Amino acid sequence: MIKFQELKNGDHVMADNEGDVKRGEITGFNKSEKQVCINTGAQDFWFELEQLSAIPVTEEELAVLKFTKQPMDDGSIKYIKGAFRMLVPSNGDFSRYELWYRDEARHIHRSLAVHELQNHFYEMTKVHLNTATF
Repeated sequence: MIKFQELKNGDHVMADNEGDVKRGEITGFNKSEKQVCINTGAQDFWFELEQLSAIPVTEEELAVLKFTKQPMDDGSIKYIKGAFRMLVPSNGDFSRYELWYRDEARHIHRSLAVHELQNHFYEMTKVHLNTATF
């Protein structure tokens, strides 16, 4: 389950409304009830944490977020979005990451969910990572 404190406005998650699972973007929070408002494309709905699930980072998700893929000579893959760089060990291997933006670098030794990548991107660039960024 996703932790409430991990979530930020603009993060992408999967929301389950009685078996109808849709991707959505977080638009608000009810902290006292630990509910999250999600826009699934048509309108905003409130969800309990148990109804939310993380979206794993995959090549398809990075394409949705408009990253450019650059294969490296050593077999690793660099994904680029503006001045932000992300290096993964090999094609399709999202088990660890090196993230760079200007003079800041982060080494992450585990898989990430899309909302976690969005939060790292924001912390490093001060710009929200979504399908319209850049």
